[in-house]
Amino acid sequence: MKILVLAFILFLGTGFVYTQKYAYIDSDYILGNIPAYEDAKKKLDKLADRWTKEIEKRYEVLAMKKDNFAREEVLLPKEEKKKRQEEIDKLELESMQMQKLRFGVSGDYFSKRQELIKPIQDDVYDAMQKVASKRNYSFVFDKANQSNLIYADSKYDISNSVLKQMGITVR
Repeated sequence: MKILVLAFILFLGTGFVYTQKYAYIDSDYILGNIPAYEDAKKKLDKLADRWTKEIEKRYEVLAMKKDNFAREEVLLPKEEKKKRQEEIDKLELESMQMQKLRFGVSGDYFSKRQELIKPIQDDVYDAMQKVASKRNYSFVFDKANQSNLIYADSKYDISNSVLKQMGITVR
C-alpha cells in the first residue's frame, strides 16, 4: 500500500514538473539595445573616470611628499619631521576618505548608478515579467551576469519579446 501511495505521489510530482514552462533572457543583450541605458552608462563612466583621476592626483601628490620626506628626513629638525609626517598622514587619510566617498558601498558612484541605471533595469524586469506572465512561464533565467545556465536553446530566448514589450525595436 505504501509503495502504491509513493508511486502515485511521484507520478503527480513528475507531472507537475512537466507542466512548468521555462525561458531565458540575455540582460546584456537587452540593455545593449536600450539607447537610454547606453547614455546612462556613458554618463556614469565619465563621472567614474573624472573621480578616478581626482583620486589618482591626490595619491601622486602624497607619493611625492612621502619621497621628499624620506630624502630630507635625516636633515630635518624633530619638530619639522613631526609636522611633515602629520601633513602626510592627513593627506593620506583625506585621499582614502575621497576614495570611499566616491567609490565606497554607499558612495557617489553607487548613488549615481541607482539614479541612472536602476530605473532602466526595473523597466526591463517589468517587461520581462509581463512577457513571462502572458506566456505562462514558471521560470525565466538570465543568461548574462555570471549565470549558472550552461546551455540554452535559442528558441527559449525571450529577450527580443522583452524589448518589444518595452517598445524598443532591435537594431
